[in-house]
Amino acid sequence: MFASVLIANRGEIAIRIARTAKRLGIRTIAVYSEADAKALHVRVCDEAHCIGPAPARESYLCVENILAVARARGAACIHPGYGFLSENADFAQACADAGIVFIGPSADSIRAMGLKDRAKALMVKAGVPVVPGYLGERQDAALLKQKAYELGYPVLIKAVAGGGGKGMRRVDLHAEFDAALEGAQREAKSSFGDGRVLIEKYVATPRHIEVQIFGDRFGNVIHLNERDCSLQRRHQKVIEESPAPGMSRELRAIMGEAAAEAARAVNYVGAGTVEFIADGSQGLHAGAFWFMEMNTRLQVEHPVTEAVTGLDLVEWQFRVASGEALPLRQEEIPLNGHAVEARLYAEDPEHGFLPSTGTLRAFDIQGDVRVDAGVEHGSVVSPYYDAMIAKLIAHAPTRAGALDKLADALEHTIVAGPKTNAAFLAALARAPEFSAGKFDTGFIGRNLAALGAVPREPDAAAAASGVVYLLQQQRAVIAANAAGEEAEPASPWDAGDGFQLSGVRVVEYPVIADDKHIMAKVTFGPQGMAVEIAGQPAADARVVDAGDGTVLVIHGGRQTAVRFAGADGAAGDAASGGGEIRAPMHGKVLAVLVDKGDSVRKGQRLAIIEAMKMEHALLAPFDGRVADISAVAGSQIAEKAMVMVVEAQEPVVS
Repeated sequence: MFASVLIANRGEIAIRIARTAKRLGIRTIAVYSEADAKALHVRVCDEAHCIGPAPARESYLCVENILAVARARGAACIHPGYGFLSENADFAQACADAGIVFIGPSADSIRAMGLKDRAKALMVKAGVPVVPGYLGERQDAALLKQKAYELGYPVLIKAVAGGGGKGMRRVDLHAEFDAALEGAQREAKSSFGDGRVLIEKYVATPRHIEVQIFGDRFGNVIHLNERDCSLQRRHQKVIEESPAPGMSRELRAIMGEAAAEAARAVNYVGAGTVEFIADGSQGLHAGAFWFMEMNTRLQVEHPVTEAVTGLDLVEWQFRVASGEALPLRQEEIPLNGHAVEARLYAEDPEHGFLPSTGTLRAFDIQGDVRVDAGVEHGSVVSPYYDAMIAKLIAHAPTRAGALDKLADALEHTIVAGPKTNAAFLAALARAPEFSAGKFDTGFIGRNLAALGAVPREPDAAAAASGVVYLLQQQRAVIAANAAGEEAEPASPWDAGDGFQLSGVRVVEYPVIADDKHIMAKVTFGPQGMAVEIAGQPAADARVVDAGDGTVLVIHGGRQTAVRFAGADGAAGDAASGGGEIRAPMHGKVLAVLVDKGDSVRKGQRLAIIEAMKMEHALLAPFDGRVADISAVAGSQIAEKAMVMVVEAQEPVVS
């Protein structure tokens, strides 16, 4: 076994790898960017070294800096985790050239399977069914658009070197192709350093089924069952599970052998995942699944496989990379119960899932679930990296039991500061159709309103809890100030507790909850104080003081910011109805698409901001003219900072 490992990653996966490495007696070496100097993975490892500034291309994607640390600290191997350099063939080769073992497949295997077009061509040659599409080398926009037209819409534009939904766009209309292609290529270039794409026919009722495979240096290749990753948003996985609902033992064997054969075709060594798209319109069955791609690395969702097999896949990675044979034969792989994983993201589902950044003022996940987290109380969620902050994995004898455990944990998840998708995930886990196994990759998109992923009124019960807390704090301050004064002897009539000798007293307080003005009804009576908002009494919720007179109330996984409306209250949401175009999150201005004085139409793209490796277009709120531009392409921008101002005008007649 290796004496030491450099973990070329960050966040929860770096911590996950370190946990197994320490159990195996392997010394752990962390690397970090300047933005991650105080990150949890830095403290978890035995030692840690800075590799550059915050942008990933200057740190976590910088091969030279990582290898320099590995050489200096005598790392016997490098584990890339997932993302970043995990599927970079040049990095794998550079490790080999430096005499450092790369925990993963060979550079040749990564090249063969890491590029989607080459992988599909290889599968066609091997007789594995693939989704129809264009896999050619030519990348001029006119040709790609023509190929999409020939395939017939809808189509998918996919980054050749992509993964995790980056550089992927679904296109339903020919007129939408150009903008989608531009965005996919730009995102692919930013995420993977390779802007090439392929065009693929979109399957109408798709189920995303992937098979976990493992190979060793002795030619042995097996599969460790399948995972269903069909619950997706913008082609990014949200909830994953194993086994796949509706999967028969016979079909598992067929798909598993197809996956293993794909791995054998490239002499694969280590952990990998072969991904299939299945037509779910008639249920899962042989003859209705096609190879999509192979991920030559560990997957984010590997814990669900660990849960149903009882195996440590990271340990298997270390053992295989050190030259050991696979620990088990195919017929020895267990499949016990059902496991479900949810990805907890720092994002706001009620406002287009925009990334949410800032300091975690509270972080507490309870329940009978495994938690793989890269943060803790006090950690900072930055705009530089992926927005995932933790994974929750539930395991039970049945699928219903696993989903119930997961939903319960999510409903009691406490994250204060950045907003999260906890409430959205809980609603998803309890959605009747999903629970019944009636879903495909379009399920989330069709059910956003039912899942609470649309603008909603503030949580009145949570807001009432916030008012209770604020009033109690206010009284505590008054009492403390009074105790410090040398005034007249205390009088019972000076008490601020609202005590009434008879009857009740009702006071209304203007409150701002999530930038919305509401009224809180506060009743003082013989039993003390009671608060209602919109007829809802205060909820049993967690209240966190955010400072500046604001509290964050966590109720059912949803966060509500509450404060009393002061002198500035009238301006609370003035900007939302005007022509001020502001940044919805911290990030980088990728492009400003208009000039001062330009006429614009409602819905026209005005600028593009990148945050957490995703692009977000800012749109014109109405027909108008660009009166002023404050942002500069290539610069960083803060949340709510001014980008430009659009003045309303009569619609342009063409």
